[in-house]
Amino acid sequence: MEPPYAPGDMVRRHRLMTRLWHWLNALLLYILFTSGLGIFNAHPRLYWGHYGANFDHAWLELDRFPGWITLPALYNLALSRHWHLTAAPIFAFALLFYMIWSLAGGHIARDLAFRRGELAPRHVWQDIRDHARLRFPTGAAALRYNVLQKASYIAVIFIALPLLILTGLTMSPGMNAAWPWLVDLFGGRQSARSIHFLAAFALVAFFLVHMLMVLLAGPVNEIGSMITGRYRLPKDRP
Repeated sequence: MEPPYAPGDMVRRHRLMTRLWHWLNALLLYILFTSGLGIFNAHPRLYWGHYGANFDHAWLELDRFPGWITLPALYNLALSRHWHLTAAPIFAFALLFYMIWSLAGGHIARDLAFRRGELAPRHVWQDIRDHARLRFPTGAAALRYNVLQKASYIAVIFIALPLLILTGLTMSPGMNAAWPWLVDLFGGRQSARSIHFLAAFALVAFFLVHMLMVLLAGPVNEIGSMITGRYRLPKDRP
């Protein structure tokens, strides 16, 4: 049962482990995305199946991304691969550790599991309407994730991020020899590369929406709570 919090109270919101993983994840995803764009620039075409080269049919063909949004800010495939392959194992093990900690510590069951009635169409539609009208929860209700937040966080932590890791492993020749079933799972290395690209940009879309919600809900309070763990409950709307 929740304590009798009142709007305006300063409360503890995010545990230390959640805050550490959040900021480490933000740094690693920045490194992985920008270095990944540098790697993509070496051959900015995507294919389905096992094979893909200059004369094969590409389902997506782009110009190179500008150097300023890539790591190392210029076209250098070797350095982009160095940054990418250095950050990738740290990212993978940090995610694995966080998932185990979340399951063992009750974070998933307590904060992210859907409650009875939350997936009812009427309830989901009401949450969509509240988001569209920028009606954010106040008081103690602001400490609980709504159904859209739960669905998006579960999708990111347990679907999008593992998908990025597995498709990245599928593109590695060494992993093809160790775990050949990965290639079959994704229908070929080129298919894995395409899925890797799509999942990366899906995470970018999530990040942009996430930052927009933070700005609209009150950036000082929201970002401060992810730094200190302390959060001031929003006051009731007039």
